[in-house]
Amino acid sequence: MKFLLNVNVPRDLGKRLSSQGHVCRHAADIGLGTAPDTAMVEEARRAGEIILTHDLDYGHILAFSGFRSPSVVIFRTESTHSAHLAERLLREWPEIAAPLGEGAIVVIEDAALRIRRLPIN
Repeated sequence: MKFLLNVNVPRDLGKRLSSQGHVCRHAADIGLGTAPDTAMVEEARRAGEIILTHDLDYGHILAFSGFRSPSVVIFRTESTHSAHLAERLLREWPEIAAPLGEGAIVVIEDAALRIRRLPIN
């Protein structure tokens, strides 16, 4: 899959996911480091990417957009280290891959996983 990492997600997470066959870009590397969240959503939609973030605003934007894309993964974990985030994402991959491919908001917490398919009516 293709991921667009928000500025609040470590660049190293992209390297870890790339080693697993995913394609990753970091917002700061493509001129979106200080862009509004809506610009990130539009870029991810244009490029067919899934947004990885810690920011709850993306869930709100997508929930009220009426669109099926882009999907977003929101990490709500105590540890924000790239190794931990990659491990959590890859552990949940069998359950979240299909919803992310179809359009979803996925929240990964330390002890929980939530999936909301898009669009949310």
